[in-house]
Amino acid sequence: MSFKKIKVISVLAFSLTIISSCNGLNTKSNVSERNAYNLKPNIIYIMADDLTTQAISAYGGIYKDIAPTPQIDKIAHEGMLFQDVLCTNSICAPSRAAILAGNYSNLNGYYKNESGGKFNASQWTFPKEFQKNGYKTSLFGKWHLGTEPAGFHTFKYHNSSGQQGHYWDPTFNENGKDIKEEGYATNLTTDFALKWLDAEKSSEEPFLMVLQYKAPHRPWEPDTKYEMLWEDVEMPYPVTFNDTYEGREKTAGDTEMTMDYFSRRDMKLERPKELKKGKESIEWDFYGAKSGEIVQPEGMSNEEGKKWRYQNYIKDYLACVKSVDDNVGRVLNYLKENNLEENTIIILTSDQGFYLGDHGFFDKRFIYEESLRMPFILKYPKRVKAGSVNEDIISNIDFAPTLLELAGISTDQKMQGTSFVSVLEGETPEDWQDAMYYHYYEFPFWHHVQPHYGLRTQKYTLAHFYYNIDVWELYDLENDPNQMNNIYNHPDYLDVVNELKIKLKNLMIKFEDNKSLSDFRKITDADFGRIVDDIKAEESVHQILNKK
Repeated sequence: MSFKKIKVISVLAFSLTIISSCNGLNTKSNVSERNAYNLKPNIIYIMADDLTTQAISAYGGIYKDIAPTPQIDKIAHEGMLFQDVLCTNSICAPSRAAILAGNYSNLNGYYKNESGGKFNASQWTFPKEFQKNGYKTSLFGKWHLGTEPAGFHTFKYHNSSGQQGHYWDPTFNENGKDIKEEGYATNLTTDFALKWLDAEKSSEEPFLMVLQYKAPHRPWEPDTKYEMLWEDVEMPYPVTFNDTYEGREKTAGDTEMTMDYFSRRDMKLERPKELKKGKESIEWDFYGAKSGEIVQPEGMSNEEGKKWRYQNYIKDYLACVKSVDDNVGRVLNYLKENNLEENTIIILTSDQGFYLGDHGFFDKRFIYEESLRMPFILKYPKRVKAGSVNEDIISNIDFAPTLLELAGISTDQKMQGTSFVSVLEGETPEDWQDAMYYHYYEFPFWHHVQPHYGLRTQKYTLAHFYYNIDVWELYDLENDPNQMNNIYNHPDYLDVVNELKIKLKNLMIKFEDNKSLSDFRKITDADFGRIVDDIKAEESVHQILNKK
């Protein structure tokens, strides 16, 4: 055989190999291989409800050795952990609206949970943009925005208890139809997500999956296997547990968020069998949630009762987090087993922070650090260095433009948020934001936290509480990281106050929220409607807790 013939045969064989290889990438047997090299990244956005940095061991803290979160930590070890991601309005539904729209409450129209109405589903959101640009999109878990999810090919969300959902045997809305499921909500939500991923294996389109757990939201009901996990352990107490609120009497010191406001239901006390269902049982369950109703065993002192309530609360909360961590592990294992790790962006975050006995509190709402800071961890092997940590100021309105840029999607949609892709790649722009603007509107129900606006820099927190008081607070985060000393009137900080007020005013103008206090109060007083139309049980709870 001549050299020329050999060469022709070799070229032909090589060509056939290439053709065969290319065709193979379009077969089901090679779907995972194809996805691994897809130019468009897949995205899994995981958001737990009321999950705080103090409960994630990658962030350190007093629970890291007792209640570690190894699966969430794995995302941090293989990606980037953010130390200063901040919430623009620290409450569930308004934060979710800000994330979806990339805009503050004053533009997306969603200011508060109580009497906050329904999210305007006709407005632009980042899932709609992904869907328009060829992504297969899905939502599983908590939605909590009243209107039906838009921008998703498939959805299955909690549709009971005012869309808060239940931990056990919950009702989900699956693509417009209510279905009651059996089991534990955190596990079920992951089941739905993995089933969808399996069904989409043969799809050529990249996917965006929004996976939003109910846990660890109140009433903090653990999976059965974790109910007694720390039965014989006394959990440590935050250093600010016995905060006396000196110098902050009208703000932090005048709330219904302290350990005194846990109900019998929160403490998992067993309801007497003779009590029937309905208003009578609700009154029993929620005793303790109003001022003067202290729930604790007889014979305990005030201090003993406070510690008893905290121990019950923190163990239940962290046990719920344990299940979230387990299920994050299930998602990570699925990606690994299906060769999807390299080309899938995975994000772990929350809708805001939460108090775990810090300042004697539970819940969120304040501009103070524990509720302001959101956990945010992102893994994307192609563009993010493993084990990296970032301390730049980023806010939740920045999520949408960042995800779009990572996916290579361009849009003319107006967003107040800014993409931080360059930050992810280790290059923070010189003109990156050095402060963020915050505004909380809801009052007095729930939890009696004064509406306030303010700003947070890396060194200071400045806040103005304005509804029926006129109080300013300033905290030096370097010298007082626990925010125990309001130094607003300290003579050494007069220049700092003036400079920060100018910066705050400029931010309010920038974000189109430069209104009068009278206009802000009108938003607090406005009844925009209920998040869902038929919540008889929740209405009963509302009436009972507001009964004088």
